[in-house]
Order: sequence, then C-alpha cells, then structure tokens
Amino acid sequence: MHLKSLIRTIPHYPKQGIMFRDITTLLKDPKGLQLLVDGLAGHYAHQKIDKIVGIEARGFVIGAAVAYKLGVGFVPIRKSGKLPGQTFQQEYALEYGSDVMEIHQDAIVAGESVLLVDDLIATGGTAMAAVSLIDQLGGIIAGCAFVIDLPDLGGMQRLQHLGLPTFALCQFEGE
Repeated sequence: MHLKSLIRTIPHYPKQGIMFRDITTLLKDPKGLQLLVDGLAGHYAHQKIDKIVGIEARGFVIGAAVAYKLGVGFVPIRKSGKLPGQTFQQEYALEYGSDVMEIHQDAIVAGESVLLVDDLIATGGTAMAAVSLIDQLGGIIAGCAFVIDLPDLGGMQRLQHLGLPTFALCQFEGE
C-alpha cells in the first residue's frame, strides 16, 4: 500500500485553483496511519531527537504519534491566543493573507534537538515561521518532516537553503 493512494485531493479548496491534499482519508485508514507514523519515526530512529514540534492542527496528530513512537516529548505550535502560558510569537505570510503562531517560552530548552513535523509543505511560510520560533528558544533543528511535499511551490527548497535537513513521505507535483 502506498500512502499517496490514501490521500484525497479536493479541487478548488479553499479557493479556486487550489488542489487541496486531504490527509484525513489517510489518518482514518488503520494501515495507512501505521505506515505514516512508522515511516516518519523510522527515518529519524537513529538520530538524537529530544522533542517533536507539531504545527497546528494536523501536525499535532502526526507529531504526537511520532513523538510517542520515538519516546520523546511533544510541543505544539498554535495560532495566536490558543496557548495559556507565556509565548513567543511569529507572524507569517499565507497565500491569501497572514497569520501569527505561538510557542510556549518554556517548551524547549536551549540546545535540545528538535524535529519539526507537519502534514504538508507548500510555499514554506508556516514551516519557516515555526523554525524561527524554535530558534528563538535555542532549539537545534534536527530535521523538518512532512507527509506531503508540493515541490512546485518550493517550500522544501527554502528550508534546505537555510541548511535544514528535510524529509517527506510523498510528493504531489503541481499545486
């Protein structure tokens, strides 16, 4: 079974011309979910990872499962106003506007090895904002892992140009 076959494409969502890659169909499939978690965890099993950071919201589901599998802690990055403690904020550009994400100020100890996890990388704006937050806390980014890479949008390459190791379980050509 290939993970890509379990990912649904929804045309023109959230706006005309976008081909939305929906992983909920992958997550609901027991074997697909196992392959996803085992695939990401297996790729990083022999690296020193202290924490997994997951980006709201699908990155929570994936990141927490991978953290459990690797026996490490999990840290959420959330949209502004959703975390109860003291936070650092980072604004980032979206294809249709901007937003702000936050991380707790005590989420990562300086020098900890961190794996950033999300479901998809497109232009890289969200991931680069998350990287900035991790950097503010002194985390050392061991890698940026995604279920899906959209290579035509260049996000993975933007992370690589920053010297960050990247990994994706599958790619979808086009937007």
